[in-house]
Amino acid sequence: MLLKETKIRNVSGISSKQKKEICKFLQGCVYCWCNNNSDQWFSLRDLMGDNNFDWHDTPLIVLFEKHRYNLQKTKEDAIRDAGKDAGWLLKKVISEDNRNFDTKKENLIRQYQWIK
Repeated sequence: MLLKETKIRNVSGISSKQKKEICKFLQGCVYCWCNNNSDQWFSLRDLMGDNNFDWHDTPLIVLFEKHRYNLQKTKEDAIRDAGKDAGWLLKKVISEDNRNFDTKKENLIRQYQWIK
């Protein structure tokens, strides 16, 4: 649950089954982060960027494919917009979690922290 009220947007262009799979995957990422870094802020970039940037064989790949192939965006634009969609789904996951999370925005990046 987010302790601060904030807007949550719907992600369109993928099936409800795909959304559920992505949300379950992201929930696992959040739990892993909180288990290993419980006192640190995190964002989608921390969970699914850098070394975890390749989304193939994860439920998140459908977001890239939606933008790249269905919407015919350049690879760079598809990566950027798939990341935005994933960020909105992460926000939904955290807002529906039973645990409490603080949130802030720094340099246009939404961050979260588990409040014990």
